[in-house]
Amino acid sequence: MRIPSKPGFIPFITQRLGEEAAPDNLLIHLHASGPRLYYRDEDPRDRPLRGILWARCSFNPVDEQQMPIGEPQWKLMHPYRQMLTMRTLRCQVCAELARTRLGWVFLAGPGDVDPALSTVVLNQPPVCARHVRVAAARCPHLTRDPVVFLARSAPLFGVHGTLYGLNARGHVHVVAQPDHPLPFGHPNLRTMLASQLIRRLSTYRVLTINELTRELTERP
Repeated sequence: MRIPSKPGFIPFITQRLGEEAAPDNLLIHLHASGPRLYYRDEDPRDRPLRGILWARCSFNPVDEQQMPIGEPQWKLMHPYRQMLTMRTLRCQVCAELARTRLGWVFLAGPGDVDPALSTVVLNQPPVCARHVRVAAARCPHLTRDPVVFLARSAPLFGVHGTLYGLNARGHVHVVAQPDHPLPFGHPNLRTMLASQLIRRLSTYRVLTINELTRELTERP
């Protein structure tokens, strides 16, 4: 699909008014290997990746360009659309394949990520070359001059979400909302309701938007 890069364009991953979290119908079963979180009416779509339970959220109808309709809830990413675009490395704005001829472009707001860290993990799906400035202008987590990561490699790392447990009465309740994502294989993932898929940058450069634009427009 081809989506015009107009100033008012709403990114594909943005949650819309009317898209609501599913009713709280979680339960925990105790197994020999430890507790595990479930939906009471679970089906395979609830565990789209590595057996991890994913946060449910309704979907609004889509327009003729297959984009969700409804007033944007700018501070929220739809958990399933975030997961789909991050998993398949599609653009968070238009949902097309995001790879550029130089690699994948990921954006982060000032102070969100320290590029000097040995491991850089990101929850923002990549952006295609056409929509770098659109994402920077429209996403409240970014700025018009975000940190630009140009990555040659960005393997899946883990998930971010909410941890659940049982209280003294045996009822499911929130135990913690970790500030940092949990890597795949972490034992606490058994009782986490995931809402964001995370990638780790292993081979990358840090640029400004202007530097990226110049490199993308230069002849190879």
